[in-house]
Amino acid sequence: MLLFCLVLGVQAGSQAQTISKEKLIWLTPKWEGERFEDGRPKVPDHVLERMQHVSIEEAWGIIRNYGYHNQFAGGNWRILNPGEVVVGRAVTAQYMPTRPAIEERIINNGEADGRSGPMNTWPIDELVQGDVYVADGFGKVKDGTLIGDRLGTTIYANSGNGVVFDGSSRDMEGLSQIEGFNAFVRAWDPSYLQQMMLMGLNTPIMIGEATVLPGDVVLAKKTGIIFIPAHLAEVVVDQSEVIRLTDIFAHQSVQEGTYTAGQMDTDWTEDIKADFFEWLQSNKNKLHEEHGIGLQTINRIIENREI
Repeated sequence: MLLFCLVLGVQAGSQAQTISKEKLIWLTPKWEGERFEDGRPKVPDHVLERMQHVSIEEAWGIIRNYGYHNQFAGGNWRILNPGEVVVGRAVTAQYMPTRPAIEERIINNGEADGRSGPMNTWPIDELVQGDVYVADGFGKVKDGTLIGDRLGTTIYANSGNGVVFDGSSRDMEGLSQIEGFNAFVRAWDPSYLQQMMLMGLNTPIMIGEATVLPGDVVLAKKTGIIFIPAHLAEVVVDQSEVIRLTDIFAHQSVQEGTYTAGQMDTDWTEDIKADFFEWLQSNKNKLHEEHGIGLQTINRIIENREI
């Protein structure tokens, strides 16, 4: 009930179904970086680019160390392009079954705030480059198709990205023709959207077992979807790159016969660490270009001599 009141507690003059900038800042107190005009955390593009290479397991393990245990949504996802990763800042939407009197007020408020078109287009209007449209469609499949290929085209034009729906979509064939677009949905269905209303826009939502806030970094892969709190996004990419560097060195060392698997799987000796730092220095450009690892991470490890 508290969240429901939060979602509906829109101050006078604000756009329909959103919460205030002050409330969004209150909900994301650990984010100290740049924000969008509405208060949504703006994780830098260079962090999103590096996030492309992070595995779900790496991200999951890192954020759990900080006490975030409810950020992964697994289960049965139907992925438009299973080999392509979706990474971006969450724009959230919460849908509920239609209740006429409430729906009428939502539409009237939206029109008064200058919104046009059906409610399922309002979140799309909020998207900017680097965003991911994340919607709680309460798992509805038939008559729960939040977008088709026309809206998918607009989504990609606005965000350069895709969607995550705890619900359904239509026009799988048409959407698959939008190069660069990807979708994680619960099901594909040919029906049209009916009997659903937008109860929250850029408000906290739930996707599967995960709590999602506007501005969370979405990392969606075959394994599932993890929603990384904005203030931990750079921590995740930094720590995951260290993990990847040690893994690459270990695999190469075993393959070349320099060290045994046993030596690599236990605490490294000072000699092994010295070889690792030398290897980093000699291969840092290659590691950056071929594995997407930030040069700042590599240089920091070399300078601090710490792994």
